[in-house]
Amino acid sequence: MTTIALVDDDENIRASLEILFQSEGYDVRTYPDGATALPALISDPPDIAILDIKMPRMDGVELLRRVRESSDVPVIFLTSKDDEIDEVIGFSVGADDFIRKPFSTRLLSERVKAVLRRSRPIDAVDEDVSPADGDKKVVTRGSLTMDPNRHASYWKGKPVRLTVTEFLLLQALAHRPGFVKSRDQLMDAAYDDSVYVDDRTIDSHVKRVRKKFREVDGEFDAIETLYGVGYRYKES
Repeated sequence: MTTIALVDDDENIRASLEILFQSEGYDVRTYPDGATALPALISDPPDIAILDIKMPRMDGVELLRRVRESSDVPVIFLTSKDDEIDEVIGFSVGADDFIRKPFSTRLLSERVKAVLRRSRPIDAVDEDVSPADGDKKVVTRGSLTMDPNRHASYWKGKPVRLTVTEFLLLQALAHRPGFVKSRDQLMDAAYDDSVYVDDRTIDSHVKRVRKKFREVDGEFDAIETLYGVGYRYKES
């Protein structure tokens, strides 16, 4: 059964969403704040987490920052209406999607399904490695290896932990080394059609991908920026 962790200090929201998602067949775990949720999200990660941003004791941004130290669980943030700064900060720490309050439960349900679809093994086009029956092909580009079956990425044989969105963005770039991908094309590769994100969101994700690879290899420079155009993967 697919598990959802719901973290919100509003008891009414927790209760109504718990009923909604249980009726749709999910196993729902609820928490009143980030401090309470943190140990559970780390020790027993759900399939997806829905986090309110503004909470007492530990807000959603700090909670996600700590979770990202050890987990790539997909995360949807619940954020205040028209509070754009929430989205900028949230994407910078690894959020996968946003829903603004007040929201329709139907929209939230569809967003959850969309993020879960993205988080499952995805098609990768590559001729270098032949998969076993039913498996997806492993992408190998120079020092980079990406295994969509395990949602695993490696640089020079060392693992690099990526979120769902980061993995999809990098896969889109690595699919055709040397070819430029516009921000719109990267949005299409990483997001469901019903989700709109702006250029800064893509830039934030690319920045995080670079940072993670440079923690493994300080000289990592495989992702090139073409200002005003987009990004390109440079195969070494």
